[in-house]
Amino acid sequence: MADRELRRVQTLARILDRNLVDPILGLIFPGAGDLAGSLLGLYAVSLALRRRMSPVVIARMLLNLAADALVGAIPLLGDLFDLGFRAHERNARLLAERAGHDGRATPRDWLLVIGAAAMFLGALALSAYVLIALLRAIF
Repeated sequence: MADRELRRVQTLARILDRNLVDPILGLIFPGAGDLAGSLLGLYAVSLALRRRMSPVVIARMLLNLAADALVGAIPLLGDLFDLGFRAHERNARLLAERAGHDGRATPRDWLLVIGAAAMFLGALALSAYVLIALLRAIF
């Protein structure tokens, strides 16, 4: 899948990750720079949607962008994370690799998405538990 759109995604990923534009944006504009990087990363996701890739692959791409934005929003530590995580390059690679398989998800894609969903549900359950414990302690 060496077409023009994929090359555009790969070029954008290189600019944002290897040329350090994403970490620098996050460093200069904490939070807002990370949000801007994630919004630019949605181009790869939109291409995956247009090409009717598996929803699991798209979810994995969104998880990469979410991790990049959430951890990246932590001053300094998040910027160091951005240097190593390279969400945009991960998504460009996912897009290219899954295109060779008609956009189907691999077992690893499923595991990552299910694991993220389990972590999210665990965080919700923990939050509910803490809230209930706090309310019981107060009343």
